[in-house]
Amino acid sequence: MSEKICVKRISELDILRGVAVAIMIILEAPPAEIYYLLEHAPWEGLTIADLAFPGFVFAMGMSVAISISRRAINLEKTFKRSAILFLLGIFLNTLPFVIAYFLWAEFTSADFFSRAVEHGRFFGILQRLALTYLFGLCLIKFLKSDKKIFCAAFVILILYSAGFHLYAPENPFAIEKNISRTIDFIFPGVNHLYTPNLDPEGFYGTFSSTAEFLFGFLFGKILLKDNLAEKKIYYSIIGGGIFFAIGIIWTNFDIIAKQIWTVPFTLITSGIELFLLAGILKILQTSAKKFLQPLQVLGKNPLFFFSALNISLIILYVTRIENISAWEWLYQHTFEGIGSTEFSSMIFCFAWFILWIICAEFLDKKNIVIKI
Repeated sequence: MSEKICVKRISELDILRGVAVAIMIILEAPPAEIYYLLEHAPWEGLTIADLAFPGFVFAMGMSVAISISRRAINLEKTFKRSAILFLLGIFLNTLPFVIAYFLWAEFTSADFFSRAVEHGRFFGILQRLALTYLFGLCLIKFLKSDKKIFCAAFVILILYSAGFHLYAPENPFAIEKNISRTIDFIFPGVNHLYTPNLDPEGFYGTFSSTAEFLFGFLFGKILLKDNLAEKKIYYSIIGGGIFFAIGIIWTNFDIIAKQIWTVPFTLITSGIELFLLAGILKILQTSAKKFLQPLQVLGKNPLFFFSALNISLIILYVTRIENISAWEWLYQHTFEGIGSTEFSSMIFCFAWFILWIICAEFLDKKNIVIKI
């Protein structure tokens, strides 16, 4: 009986992670203009594409609760895994210039040094995950009490929000002046940002993402206390409603913005993750659960698929065919023009997604789980 319960719990978590991976695969790099709700919000707002990253963070927190106890946390292994993730992120940031150096005759060693070293991006998604994982597990290890962890998460959010308001009281969340941008300009420096204004995975936002990680951890522990699916659904809906409501109330003070991972963004996306979990639990009780199989196999190797996806896109973007990127060439010779630009781009993205599902199914049949 305990074995079946364990498998079910793993399935639920795999599917939740699989949703985040699916959103990332489909919407990471559309070849042309796509429907607004499928694009990342340029600054203020929340779209479907914006749910992938917080989905990873929340699920990572749940995974910690399910896989280990606080007594089993090994800080040496935690630091080691965080360092590996961080270095892998830097490798992915540098890879486009390495490939360009070998493929493009006009891309010289001086160009490589300028783009990859002098102006190379220091932070990124894997770097944010690494720091969030490190900070989160350290807090869990030393605070010990679930109540202290819960209070710490909200204290982090309050202080995080206060930082914006104290730094720029008149307009705390202006693109051209906010505390996150200023910290980015100091570290890692203006030459190492994703955009001229700031880095969406910069250091300051790590604090609010850590709070989301802790919420995931705490809710994972709540689910472990009861084996009845109906109660898990109930807890997920209630918890999701509370997070969502607090997040909406907090919008009276802060905006919803993924690029600086604001407090309302943290709370609302945590609420959405719990609503999503409730839906997954409900579907798993029905015959429709077979339709969740593709998401489950994606969720078994989330970091692998993130890395493999990014490496594939980098290669396709840097490789040229007929003076355009291989990615653009594939789009032009497959789905471009079968409908509106938005529709054609969306169909191409879904076809790309199917290829990764086939890969995930293959790994699952071979029982291959790649851990990073």
